[in-house]
Amino acid sequence: MNFVRESVSVGGKELTIETGKWAKQASGSIVIRMGESMLLVTANGSKSVREGMNFMPLTCEYQEKGYAAGQIPGNYFRREGRPSEAEILVCRLMDRPCRPLFPKSWRYDTQLIANVISFDQENATDVLAIIGASCALHISDLVWDGPLAGIRVGRIDGKFVAFPTFEERDQSDLDIVVAATADAICMVEGEMAELDEETVIDALLFAHDAVKPILELQEKIRAAVGLPKREFVEPESDKDLYIKVEELVAGKVTEALAVREKHSRSAALSEVKAFALESLASEGMDYADRAEEVAEAFGKVQKNVARTQTIKTNTRIDGRKPDEIRDISCEVGVLPRAHGSALFTRGETQTLATATLGTKYDEQRLDSLRGEVRKKFMLHYNFPPFCTGETKMVRGTSRREVGHGNLAMRSVARVMPQHEDFPYTTRVVSEVLESNGSSSMASVCGGSLALMDAGVPTTAAVAGIAMGLMMEGDDYAVLSDILGDEDHIGDMDFKVTGTRKGICALQMDIKLKGVAREVLVTALNQAKAGRLHILDKMGEALESARDELNPNAPRIETIQVKPDKIRDIIGPGGKTIRAIQEQTGANVDIDDAGVVSISSSDGKSLNQAMALIKGLTMEAEVGEFYHGIVKRCVDFGAFVEILPGTDGLVHISEIAAERINNVTDVLTEGDAVVVKCLKVDRDGKIRLSIKEALAAEPDEADINNFVA
Repeated sequence: MNFVRESVSVGGKELTIETGKWAKQASGSIVIRMGESMLLVTANGSKSVREGMNFMPLTCEYQEKGYAAGQIPGNYFRREGRPSEAEILVCRLMDRPCRPLFPKSWRYDTQLIANVISFDQENATDVLAIIGASCALHISDLVWDGPLAGIRVGRIDGKFVAFPTFEERDQSDLDIVVAATADAICMVEGEMAELDEETVIDALLFAHDAVKPILELQEKIRAAVGLPKREFVEPESDKDLYIKVEELVAGKVTEALAVREKHSRSAALSEVKAFALESLASEGMDYADRAEEVAEAFGKVQKNVARTQTIKTNTRIDGRKPDEIRDISCEVGVLPRAHGSALFTRGETQTLATATLGTKYDEQRLDSLRGEVRKKFMLHYNFPPFCTGETKMVRGTSRREVGHGNLAMRSVARVMPQHEDFPYTTRVVSEVLESNGSSSMASVCGGSLALMDAGVPTTAAVAGIAMGLMMEGDDYAVLSDILGDEDHIGDMDFKVTGTRKGICALQMDIKLKGVAREVLVTALNQAKAGRLHILDKMGEALESARDELNPNAPRIETIQVKPDKIRDIIGPGGKTIRAIQEQTGANVDIDDAGVVSISSSDGKSLNQAMALIKGLTMEAEVGEFYHGIVKRCVDFGAFVEILPGTDGLVHISEIAAERINNVTDVLTEGDAVVVKCLKVDRDGKIRLSIKEALAAEPDEADINNFVA
C-alpha cells in the first residue's frame, strides 16, 4: 500500500489522516492527528461468515495508552487493563453511527480498534476515534455505506466552535458530539446549559455543515489507496412468501397489536406467529423447510402493520396518540434509611432511584490521560434481567448500562450545586425495576426526585423523555415517550432531558438517510411539551429540594483558614489533626488553599471539632469577648489564655472596676474569666480587659469559647 497523508482545516484546526505506514496487515489502518493528539485506528473483518448469526457481529474497542501522555498506568499491574467507563463511552460513540451503515445481512465478524498513541492535553481524542473508524472502514475491503465524520461542537459567547479544546469546553455552554454522513446526521450525544430548542437545532446543522470537508478528505484517501470492496450481494427476500404471510396474518397482527399490556401483547403476537409457521412451514406445507424465512417475513409484516397504523391513523401500538404520555406516578422517601429515594413509574417502565451523600473520602478517583480525575457526582444505572421478565446471567456492568447512566448523569449534573456551596460527594443509583422503553429517561426523573428528597439544593427538577419517529415518504409521525417496540421499529431514537428553562442533555440515533429541519423542530417542540408535563407530575410529589438534609446524611461544614495556619491544624507528623479526629469522632480534611472540611453524622462531634479547629486558627480580634483561663499572675497583671496557645495581658487596672493593690487578691491561676480584647499590637501582643467585659454583660452567645 502506498503511503498517503492528507490534511484539512476545520474551525481553524488542522486534521491530518495518513495511511500506508502503520499496521499494514490490517484491512484498513490509519493514523489520525489533531495538534499532537494521535490515534491509530484499524478495521478488520473475518474471511468467512459466522453461521447461525441473526445480528451484525461488530465490536468496537477504544483504549487510551498511558505512554500517549507520558504516564505509567496507576493501577496495581501498571499496565492498561479492562476499559474504563470513559473508554467504554467512546466505544459506543464509534459503534452507534457505524453499525447502521453495514448491509442488514452482514455476518462477517468485524472489529474496529482505536488506540490513543499521543495526547497533547488540549485536543480530545473521542471524536477523532469516530473519524478514524470511518476512514479505516472506508479504505478497507469491508462493505460499508460510508464515509461518516464526527465533530464536537461548543458555543462560546453565543458563537459555535468546531473541535473546541478542553480549555474552550470549560467556557462553553454547549458540548455535543455529532456524527454525520453527507446526507444526514446519524448520531448526537451531549449536554448543554438549559438551552432552548432553536439553539440546539442550529448547533446540529452547524455540525453537519462543518463535517463536509472531513468527508471529502476521506473520499480523497479512498480514491488513492482504497482496497476493492468484497463481493457481497444482499439476499433478496421472497416477495411471494411475504405476500402469503401478509394475507394470512395481517388482520390477526392488527388485533394482537391492539392489546395494551406489554407481555399480553407479546403473547398474542407469538400465537399469531405460531399460526403462520403452522400454516406455512409445518410438515407437508409449501414452506416446510423454510421456517426461518417464514418467521422473518412475519417480523416484516408485524413491523409494517404497526408503522402503517401509527402513521395513517395517528394511533400507536398501545392506543395512545403521537404526543400522549403514559400514566405517571411519583413517590419520594420510599426507603427509610437511604438519604434520598424515589419510585418513578411511567406506564410499564419503573425505576427506584436513590441518592447517597458522602464526604471527600468518598470521591471517585480515576486515572486518565489528563491525570487523576476526582468525581464528586456519580450516577449509576442498573438494568437487571427481571425488569423485562427475563432470566440471564448477572455479570459486570454492560456497555449499555454505562451509556445510559452517563446520559442520566450529564442531565442531572447540570442542576447540582457548586461544590464550594455543597461540599458533599453525591451518588445516585437507578435500579430499573420494569422496562418498556425510556428507562434511561425514567432514571433522570427518579434521580432528580431522589436528590431533592435528600435535601440536595439542586437548582431545578430535571425530566427526560424519549422521542421516536416513523416516516414513510412525506408522511411521518413524531412519537412522545416511546415504547420498546416503537424504538425497535422506528426510524429515530431521540432522548431529550431538561428543566422548565431548557435542554440539559441530548442523545439521538437516526436510521434514515436524512431528517429535515422541520422534523427536528417538531420533535424538539413535542419533547418540550412532554417534558413540561412530566415535570408537572414530578412537582405533585416534590416541587423542589427539601429545606434540610435527610437526618441520616452526614453533616459537612467548611472553614476557610489562612494557609499559614494549616500547619497548626496538622501538627508535627499529623499529630494534632489525628488527635482532633480521635477526640471528636469527626473527619477533618484540609486542602492547600486553607479550606477545612469537617464531616460527621453526629452534630455534637462536628461542632466540637469545629471549635477545636477554630481555636487553633483563630486570631484575637479587637472588640470580641472571650472565655479565658488565667495562666499566670504577675505584679502588673495577669496573662489569660483566650485561644489555644494564645495569651493576652489583663493589666492590673483592667481587672476590676475598683482599684486593687494585688492581682492575687482577685485572681488565681486556673480561674475561668470573661475578657474583652482591647488591642492587638503589631508585634502580636494582646491587651485584654475583665473590667470592660463585666460592664458590658455580653450574652453567652456573643462570647467566643475556644479554651477548655
